[in-house]
Amino acid sequence: MKLSAKEFTEWNHKCVTLLGMSGVGKTRIASILSRQNWFHYSGDYRIGTKYLDEAILDNIKNQAMQVPFLRDLLQSDSIYIRNKITVDQLKPVSSFLGKLGDPGKDGLELKEFKKRQNLHREAEIAAMHDVPKFISKAQSIYGNRHFINDVGGSICELDDSDVLQILSKHTLILYLQATHEDEEELIQRAEKAPKPLYYREAFLDEHLAIYMKEKNLPFVAMIDPDDFVRWIFPKLFYSRIPRYEAIAQQYGYTITTDELANVNNEDDFTGLITEAIKRR
Repeated sequence: MKLSAKEFTEWNHKCVTLLGMSGVGKTRIASILSRQNWFHYSGDYRIGTKYLDEAILDNIKNQAMQVPFLRDLLQSDSIYIRNKITVDQLKPVSSFLGKLGDPGKDGLELKEFKKRQNLHREAEIAAMHDVPKFISKAQSIYGNRHFINDVGGSICELDDSDVLQILSKHTLILYLQATHEDEEELIQRAEKAPKPLYYREAFLDEHLAIYMKEKNLPFVAMIDPDDFVRWIFPKLFYSRIPRYEAIAQQYGYTITTDELANVNNEDDFTGLITEAIKRR
């Protein structure tokens, strides 16, 4: 959605989509705004509680069934397992995605890994298709005046034009561009604590082949899962930047993480968007 500064200021029911890598501050800002009459829609939360809920539970149960004590309790219906996903605690979602490599180090074989990647992609697309419905719910059910869409960092990799059309029609898209210093910090953070990630299949295939050759590994099952994530994360990070920029150029506006760091309330946020609109 493209607006003039005046149109944005006078917009009675502001709806904003935050775009950018995980760790740039999307959820922090959304949490601040949620205390000031903004409905916080988390794409990852919707994925985990709606579209991947059963798959996540099946994965947890499968792990539990490997433990004889838990297997007996589950088979006799003496216990049950459920997800406890919150906007701030999305670990069941990332645990389901998993990491590629050695099963002895909790890695997944390539076929299963790609299956989960595809399920996540379909779930993320579905969650973004739900945005208009939740914009309406935010006002009619929850009584929130404004709406903030906190999307996953992988949204730029979906290659689904319908998603971008929906988001641009119903929300103002704001790209949170990491400064050079913040880029380095995000990469260092990923090196210290490698987490499961979503990859476009073509990107994964290309870089997996390079990694296998560099490491002289004949089989995917010999990959150290954490080492692969550490190796591929910077490449994924820099491959996403032009994709974010292209989305912002066509559909929205850009602010930097330095600017975002100074946002502590609704007025700061809306004022920053106004300035970003004026820059365009």
